[in-house]
Amino acid sequence: MLRLTVPRLLRRWPLDPFITALLATVGLASLLPASGAGASAVSALGKIAVGLLFFLYGARLSTREAMDGLRQWRLHTTVLACTFVVFPLLGLACRALVPWLLTPELYHGVLFLTLLPSTVQSSIAFTSIAEGNVAAAVCSATFSSLLGILVTPLLTALLLSTSGAGVGAGAVLGIVAQLLLPFVAGQFARRWIHGWMQRHSAPLKLVDRGSIVIVVYGAFSAGVTGGIWGMLSLPRLGGLLLVCVVMLAVLLGLTAWGSRRLGFGRADRIVVVFCGSKKSLASGVPMASVLFAGPAVGLMVLPLMLFHQIQLMVCAVIARRWPREREAPAEGRGAGFLPPARPSSGAGPRAPRIGGAPTRSRS
Repeated sequence: MLRLTVPRLLRRWPLDPFITALLATVGLASLLPASGAGASAVSALGKIAVGLLFFLYGARLSTREAMDGLRQWRLHTTVLACTFVVFPLLGLACRALVPWLLTPELYHGVLFLTLLPSTVQSSIAFTSIAEGNVAAAVCSATFSSLLGILVTPLLTALLLSTSGAGVGAGAVLGIVAQLLLPFVAGQFARRWIHGWMQRHSAPLKLVDRGSIVIVVYGAFSAGVTGGIWGMLSLPRLGGLLLVCVVMLAVLLGLTAWGSRRLGFGRADRIVVVFCGSKKSLASGVPMASVLFAGPAVGLMVLPLMLFHQIQLMVCAVIARRWPREREAPAEGRGAGFLPPARPSSGAGPRAPRIGGAPTRSRS
């Protein structure tokens, strides 16, 4: 009986394999941290890996698709406002949790988390599963990632410097040199290497994730040698987990309610919920490695790692359930993610949808 139950439980547990690899990397860094010449080698390898990572991001991005999506400016503006306005305001509000729930270092990590762009792959995947506007999700997530390369360092320098984290103009210029320039180079080289990248997408995905693993190992190695675990107790870790859960719940609720109030159709509301409530681990870890130095990097990315796994688990459940629910008529609809199904009134066929929004037939 036990042999049958344990594998079944493991299959039902929605732990992202990438997060599992990152947790294993944190464990390895805790037991065997890089030090001395090894730490210098890991740091240099991490810089090369981050440059390669953003070069590949630039080579994958279709500029034509991004420009075509500008026609839905109202939807994309809503997503960007959730990502770079609502999220940071919520992060600033978490200052009230110091010191009784969060330490100042963990608060800085939570605030940095709220300044990051949205994810790309998971936002698009969940929008597709929920039967939303996939094309709009591609554009919204792409715009968020592009703006994040510039906006996140600027917001970090503004908000975290005033909080005592010590992010200056040099770190922002470092982001430009290490992230933006490889990204632009990737865009320039796209016309020659895009076909090759499509044929070798699986190995290149390993390169993406391997780059982040290297950066995480270097960050937590520096943290362990600097006494990071002495600064983090189990109650503090539990408090951080609670903050991440509540923050995601608030953003999911606000995006669901706000998209209804703004009059978006069902397919576009799905885009707002999934693109506006997420934060990118793939962008956040490299940015933290450039913006921060020493033991601080480990604590800065810890909230992001927790939030990333929580958002994957929760959004996977929402995305799977959403197609089972039929959208209720405009009158009397609630603000939840999953509007209750209502029986058909027999009033004839429903109006066709264009771009996820209902249209009225002309008589």
